[in-house]
Amino acid sequence: QVQLVESGGGLVQAGGSLRLSCAASGRTFSSYAMGWFRQAPGKEREFVASISWSGGRTYYADSVKGRFTISRDIVKNTVYLQMNSLKPEDTSAYYCAASIHARAGQELADFGSWGQGTQVTVSS
Repeated sequence: QVQLVESGGGLVQAGGSLRLSCAASGRTFSSYAMGWFRQAPGKEREFVASISWSGGRTYYADSVKGRFTISRDIVKNTVYLQMNSLKPEDTSAYYCAASIHARAGQELADFGSWGQGTQVTVSS
């Protein structure tokens, strides 16, 4: 089992930036892929980005491509989501997730451990 703790959410104006962090403990960090999802009130949880165990492969939802960057620091056991050019529609609770695979996936079923979430609010 993997324990995940997110941080870095907050309130930002449209066009601004935030960096989310997710500290992992438990299983060997370099053995599994990581991902970020988000969920707005009344909506389903949706894929945002994922990164393979080595960091060599990344995937993004079309809605964030070119604005968000996922990365991981194996020494610090931490995955990051750098969010630039934020839009009001990016407002959501953001969840960090640890995959059950080494490869990066994009489906909820690919991930077996979840953080508690951190709120991101983008004002217009």
